[in-house]
Amino acid sequence: MSAMAGPAPLASPSPDTAARARPAMRLLARQLLNRVAQLVILLFVISSVLFVLLRLTGDPAVTIAGENATPDTLAAVRQQYGLDGSQLHQYLTFIGNLLHLDFGSSLATGQDALGMVGAQLPATLRLAVAAIILNALIAIPVGAWLGSRRRGVARESASFLITIAQGIPGYVVGLLLIQVFAVWLHVLPSVANGGFTSMILPALTLASFQVPKMVRVTAASVAEAGRADYILTATANGASPSTVVLRHALPNALLAVTAMLGAQFAFLLSGTLITEYLFNWPGLGLLMVNSVQRLDFPVVQAAVFVTAVMVFVVNVVMDIVFELADPRLRRSGA
Repeated sequence: MSAMAGPAPLASPSPDTAARARPAMRLLARQLLNRVAQLVILLFVISSVLFVLLRLTGDPAVTIAGENATPDTLAAVRQQYGLDGSQLHQYLTFIGNLLHLDFGSSLATGQDALGMVGAQLPATLRLAVAAIILNALIAIPVGAWLGSRRRGVARESASFLITIAQGIPGYVVGLLLIQVFAVWLHVLPSVANGGFTSMILPALTLASFQVPKMVRVTAASVAEAGRADYILTATANGASPSTVVLRHALPNALLAVTAMLGAQFAFLLSGTLITEYLFNWPGLGLLMVNSVQRLDFPVVQAAVFVTAVMVFVVNVVMDIVFELADPRLRRSGA
């Protein structure tokens, strides 16, 4: 009886494979450094511009001490909150603290500004995710149907309604939803109360001005895919219209749809101010609106900084998704 063979030794990478991997790693490292440099420049520019614009809106010392405060009281408040120095001195202090992610304390509450932003951020993320899910569930099926239809009364009527819906501001939709579901029917709350139902109306409001755009992108992508040779071949082989759309046209149109979803999600992270204020949703948008009204510079600066980072990260993630989904981008190193 022959001896049992031992486990085969692990094959080491060939020199050719290692040589091909090194340029790819260098390219990845260079892309990562470029992204980091872009983020640093973006944050520096946004923070600097915001610093200047906020100082043009008014004197927070007056907001803190009151309009009837004496000059001595205003001077004491400015000294207490570091507002007594020159604008250049305040700017250099702000940039120095920014390097340590120190935005200071809220002028209104005394709490850490970045901590206040972090506490409100999860609510905004929940609302943005809910809105983008509603957007996809509504717009992708409607867009696929619209893109697969030939010209006719139904298609033209749907296109007309979508065009009309695209021109309606989101806050108008929000007010209508409050009037119908909160005032008339009494089935949904008009302001946030911590429950799941309080998220329905603001999520629908945010999705309302995104759905028309997504429908148009999906319809155009499906219609373009429907003219491809493989679609004509599948149709000639007897595939049903629904099979052609669901199994062939729609999957090949998802790259453009994914790009639109990513752009819309990035917009939601920074564009929920009016909706959150309208529904009193305790998110980052409501915090920013209240802080601007109170001239609470540290909180506004921290909120904008965090929002810019999130939008940048979403864009980078979408770039990675595109490279994974489209081999042409990987081959070109785009």
